[in-house]
Amino acid sequence: KDMLYFDTAQISAGKAMKQAGILLDHINLFEYHDVFSIYAALQLEAVGFAMKGQGWKLAEDGMIGLKGKIPCATMGGMKARGFPGGAAGVYQAVEAALQLRGQAEANQVTNAKTALIQSLGGPASTAVSHILQTVN
Repeated sequence: KDMLYFDTAQISAGKAMKQAGILLDHINLFEYHDVFSIYAALQLEAVGFAMKGQGWKLAEDGMIGLKGKIPCATMGGMKARGFPGGAAGVYQAVEAALQLRGQAEANQVTNAKTALIQSLGGPASTAVSHILQTVN
């Protein structure tokens, strides 16, 4: 098994998108499980935003910033906020909801309508993904 490929993240995100009836291109922001810096790049690759081995380039090119193609960890993520253990997914859901409700203030993603949140457990041996969307 390739320890640098999070197949659980790929499977989980794929199932969530299928259940929501959306494609990757519909996602306006991604709250990933960045408890370790490398996890961000590996999740970007597994979910499909980058080719294998290329996730880091999205950060280098500004693609995951607030004005980027796929804003990620828009409130700073787990590395900035801290890792609350079992409550990590709750933080992600709240932060995504703030974005979708237009209440993220200085960190607001313009026209955010669809968010992907993903939490990992163990060395990415488990993954849980949710799609949150605005309702008109």
